[in-house]
Amino acid sequence: MERVENGEKELLGKRLDTVFRRLGRSRFRSGFGLNSKEAFYLKEKGLAAVLSHGRDFLEKRLAPALPANDGKQTPWGGHPVFRAQHATATCCRSCLFKWHGIPKKKKLTQRELDYVLLVIERWLSAQGGLDE
Repeated sequence: MERVENGEKELLGKRLDTVFRRLGRSRFRSGFGLNSKEAFYLKEKGLAAVLSHGRDFLEKRLAPALPANDGKQTPWGGHPVFRAQHATATCCRSCLFKWHGIPKKKKLTQRELDYVLLVIERWLSAQGGLDE
């Protein structure tokens, strides 16, 4: 991830707090949680490995300017990152725009990818049971 200056880190933290408050008020988004298999997978593999998978998923399924099957490219489960994407509205370009203000129809920048991964990391960390 890019190096973030202290002031920038504080702004990013406030932005994440705002997004997570909004997500928490959404009946749909706040209803997601890891199932037992996904929670076990996260605990066994560890957050770093799961986020590494997540970066790969994001680069292939979300980062292109016009992702294939946009709006349907993220499975509903089967991997902790997929569940996190739906819970955090980082599952498709329309949700990224609506919830996070990231424009559609342009390739995601490295900074935007890092931001999405940070959102997913925060949600996964909040699921508990992590030693990291």
